[in-house]
Amino acid sequence: MEPLSFAILKSLTPDDVEVEFFDERLEEIPTDTRTDLVALTVETYTARRSYQIATEFRRRGVPVVMGGYHPSFLPDEALNFADSVVVGDAEGIWPGVVEDARLGQLKEIYQQSEFASLDSVRPDRSVFKGKKYAPIGMIQYGRGCKYNCDFCSIRAFYGASLRQRPVGAVVEEIRRVGRKHVFFVDDNIFVDVPKAKEFFEALIPLNISWSCQVSIDVTNDPELMELMRRSGCMTALVGFESLNRSNLQQMKKSWNLKHHDYQKSIDILRRAGIMIYGMFVFGYDEDTPESFDETVQFAIKNKFSLANFNPLTPTPKAPLFDRLRSEGRLIHDRWWLDENYRYGHATFHPRNMTAQQLTEGCFRARKKFNTYRSIASRLWRPRTNLRSPLRLGVYLLSNFVSRREIHSKQGSMLGAAEPKIELPSTAFDSTSTPIVELQTRGSTS
Repeated sequence: MEPLSFAILKSLTPDDVEVEFFDERLEEIPTDTRTDLVALTVETYTARRSYQIATEFRRRGVPVVMGGYHPSFLPDEALNFADSVVVGDAEGIWPGVVEDARLGQLKEIYQQSEFASLDSVRPDRSVFKGKKYAPIGMIQYGRGCKYNCDFCSIRAFYGASLRQRPVGAVVEEIRRVGRKHVFFVDDNIFVDVPKAKEFFEALIPLNISWSCQVSIDVTNDPELMELMRRSGCMTALVGFESLNRSNLQQMKKSWNLKHHDYQKSIDILRRAGIMIYGMFVFGYDEDTPESFDETVQFAIKNKFSLANFNPLTPTPKAPLFDRLRSEGRLIHDRWWLDENYRYGHATFHPRNMTAQQLTEGCFRARKKFNTYRSIASRLWRPRTNLRSPLRLGVYLLSNFVSRREIHSKQGSMLGAAEPKIELPSTAFDSTSTPIVELQTRGSTS
C-alpha cells in the first residue's frame, strides 16, 4: 500500500526543491544517485535495513535525515547512521530541515515542544505516480489513541494527544483520491465518539466502502455502529489480543471485555455487515502451548475474514520493553539490529513456555488459520464476507496474499547480510532521546 508519510513529507517540501521517491518493496534504491539529502522514515522492524541504506549514502558524502517512531524513541542510536533525526511529527519541522540542508547547517535533533495542528495536512500523492500500489485510498483522519496498552508504542509517541483533521478536509481528500475503497490508517478511529459520529455521517453521501482499525468497545454504541454500517464500513481490524482475562489485565486491556464478551461484540459487528480482521498476540504470562490452538479455533469458528497471530514483541519505549528488560527476559539487547534475529521468532523468554514454543506456536497458528480448508469454511458468511462481489474479491485476494506472505517471511533476516551494522560499545539506554525519500522493504507504516 502507499506509504502515506511520504505524501505528507512531499506536501511540506518547498516547491523549488526537486524530489524523487523510491520504495524498495517495488524497486531497487539507486544509492549512487546524485542528491543533496536523503530522508528515511523508520520503524523498528525496518531499522536495520534503514541503517544499511543510510550507510551507503553517507559513504558517498550524502547527508541523511531519519524520522518516524524508531528514531524518535532512540535518537542516539539513529545518529550513529544519520546526520539528523526528526523526533515526533514532521509538520512544523520539515521545512526547517530542508532550509538547514540548503545552508549545510543540519542540526542533529529537530523536535518541537508541542504537536502541530492537523488542520493544514494535505498529502501530495504525486510521489506515488507510476508505482504499482494496491488500488486503495490511504487516508488519515486523526492521530493518537486514548488507551495505553502495555505492548504498544502509540501512547509513548503521541502521549495523551488526540488530534483529528477537519471533517470537510478529509471528505475533500477522499473525493480527490477517487478510490471506491478507502483505508483509514488511524491507529484507532474511535478515540473521540462525537467527532467519530460527525465523521461517519459525512462519509455517507460519498458512497464508498472503507476499512479501519478500531477498539472493540465501539460495539457498545449502537448509534455509532449504525453510522459505520450506513457510511460503508466493510472491514474492521480489531485487537482481541487474547482470550484470557488475566492476560488482558496484564497488558492493560481488560476494558476489551468491560461491556460485552467477545461473542456478543462479534455478533454486533456481524449484524452491521462488517468483516472482522482479528489480531491476537501470544507470550503473556498466562499463555501456554495450548493457547494457540484454542485461539485459532475461535477465529475459524467466528469466520473472521482475516486474522493474525503474533509473538509478543517488545519495542522501544513501550512499557512491555522496560518490564521484560528489567526482569532479564530479553533474548537480544536490540533484536531489531541483531543479525541472529529472524522474523517471527520470539524475542524474550515467556513464563509458561519456551521461546521456541512461542515461535513455533505462532507460526503453526498462522498456517492453520490460512489453510485452503479454513479459507473455504470462513468464506460462507453471507452478511459479511459474501455480501457483494467486491467483498468476495477482497476476501479471496487478502487471504491468498496472507497465506503466501506467512510462508515467505517466516525466518527471514531483517535487512540484508551486508553491510554489517556496528554500534559503539556503549550501554543501551531505551530512554535516550533535491531530496530523495526512501521507503524500506518490509515496512507496514
